[in-house]
Amino acid sequence: MYDPLAPLRGFSCPVYVVGMGQFVNLFGSGLVYPFATVHFHLSVGIALSLVGIGLLANNVGTALGTTAGGYAADRYGRKPVMVASMALSSVTLAAYAGVEALAAATPVSPAVSFIAVAAAAGITLGLYVPAAQAMIADLTDGETRDRGYALLKVGNNAGFGLGFVVGGILYEFAELAVFLGNGLTSGIVAVVLFAFVPRVRSITRDVAFRDSVGDWGRAVTDRRILALAGLNVGFAVMYAQMQATVPVVATETLGLSSGQLGTLYTLNPIVIVVFQLPIVAAVTDWRRTRGLVLSAGLWGTSMLAVWAVAGAPARVGIGLVGAFLVLRTLGEILHAPLVTSLASDLGDANERGSQLSLLEVAKRIGFGVGSAVGGAFFDYGFEWLLWPALAGGCVVLAVGLLRFERSISPTENGRTTG
Repeated sequence: MYDPLAPLRGFSCPVYVVGMGQFVNLFGSGLVYPFATVHFHLSVGIALSLVGIGLLANNVGTALGTTAGGYAADRYGRKPVMVASMALSSVTLAAYAGVEALAAATPVSPAVSFIAVAAAAGITLGLYVPAAQAMIADLTDGETRDRGYALLKVGNNAGFGLGFVVGGILYEFAELAVFLGNGLTSGIVAVVLFAFVPRVRSITRDVAFRDSVGDWGRAVTDRRILALAGLNVGFAVMYAQMQATVPVVATETLGLSSGQLGTLYTLNPIVIVVFQLPIVAAVTDWRRTRGLVLSAGLWGTSMLAVWAVAGAPARVGIGLVGAFLVLRTLGEILHAPLVTSLASDLGDANERGSQLSLLEVAKRIGFGVGSAVGGAFFDYGFEWLLWPALAGGCVVLAVGLLRFERSISPTENGRTTG
């Protein structure tokens, strides 16, 4: 008899604690995710291209923080980096609520204030991801590792989805409260991690700083890790549209309110919570690269769904945005755990934090580029060209993945036999 909870079992306690921390943290992110672009563009009056620059600054900051976080996680251990990241992020994320106040109190414009806060928040949040991913890798192996990353994804999106709903309601009555709530959740996670997660690895603390930096440099310049990171940039450009441009299509083209937008966006976490673990379990015997090719195909199809919104009746347009969310989420279900597990198996455990940080840096670069380019397409009146261009990019991604597959062994690609 099929046991739907079977993929959730078999992990050590710290894995579940990290997963619960992700749930709380991503609840905070969900409070603001679909509303940040809407708030700063439509309520504060910042041009969408400048909002895109702010998102780019956030992702550049995250890339810098991730680089430092991966190095620190390998040198000092996973837990200290995770706790520090969440504690600092409780301040920087809450600072979004003070963007207009900061602009009023200084000579800078609201746009400059937004960009500065976004960059600071990116740096503090960036510290966390490689440390958390390395901790999951330290506590799991083989097929369990794929499920461990999938479990993390479920925690992320269950919290994310609940945050969408609560954020949609809260934003209607107190716009700035969603940003304060986001900061509060990071503070809660810092306390939970400090109290309940053990220090599972402290690798190179006794190595001279110069030598450890050299080890880090060798880890992040591995040819195959660099190639995988390059492919991850392309995936992240697709991810960025869910935050940067699709909310604008939903609000300006289809006329959805913030509450309606938040409710529609719950399709993303609902699909992940329901299908993440079963789908990852179903592709356990696949080459990871083949799952990523299917992911690229789903992403490309989702972009074509948004392209079809223009000129469609309102109800059809809402259905097409819903189709975008479902298709891109199915692609995300495959992409997130498979690409992380693949990167984890390409290097040595002592270099895992650094190599995973490079993957996250690539993701953040792609987020930033995707946000800025998407915003520019809209500001200059070429939004109708954005979606077919992105779909074509997904085809390029699929071809790149098949070429990358030739450089790795079947075992590294997730198969126990050739």
